[in-house]
Amino acid sequence: ARDKKAGGRLLFAFQLAGSAVIAFGLWFRFGGAIKELSSEDKSPEYFYVGLYVLVGAGALMMAVGFFGCCGAMRESQCVLGSFFTCLLVIFAAEVTTGVFAFIGKGVAIRHVQTMYEEAYNDYLKDRGKGNGTLITFHSTFQCCGKESSEQVQPTCPKELLGHKNCIDEIETIISVKLQLIGIVGIGIAGLTIFGMIFSMVLCCAIRNSRDVI
Repeated sequence: ARDKKAGGRLLFAFQLAGSAVIAFGLWFRFGGAIKELSSEDKSPEYFYVGLYVLVGAGALMMAVGFFGCCGAMRESQCVLGSFFTCLLVIFAAEVTTGVFAFIGKGVAIRHVQTMYEEAYNDYLKDRGKGNGTLITFHSTFQCCGKESSEQVQPTCPKELLGHKNCIDEIETIISVKLQLIGIVGIGIAGLTIFGMIFSMVLCCAIRNSRDVI
């Protein structure tokens, strides 16, 4: 009975963790510092790949957490075995997210910087064509221009004090965001390892108790 209660509490914690991961991923995707970029014609989809994996893994955690609780309460080795398999999939997804966030950071930064360069050049060619996109970049990253802000000053945030190079600001902000995504992914992967170990221990305890009977 003690094992069942402990198992139920742990697996309920997985449901809570899954909810937290989903909330974090959705906030990062539709809120935060780069939400406005998704409305542009060329949104940084490469940057969002890790978030999609994170949200998917969080949803799976919530689902398997429910079935894991049922398996622990009913002392079902089959359900707990399925729970272990699902955790293995989640573990792989979270490790992929963490590795993607840390290793693919440079590619994501260059991708967003290239988007800015294109909007910057479009604005210089046609002051009306690239205006909206450039304003979005400047507002999102709280920066203005590159080496100088004189050529694009009309698109800069009015509240911005001094000059901030957008190429540098993009690198700094995207780097911090991806590091945070990587840390969350690796942290959840560690939690799933603990869950897999506990599910196997619970399975063995159930099997031993049945053998004794």
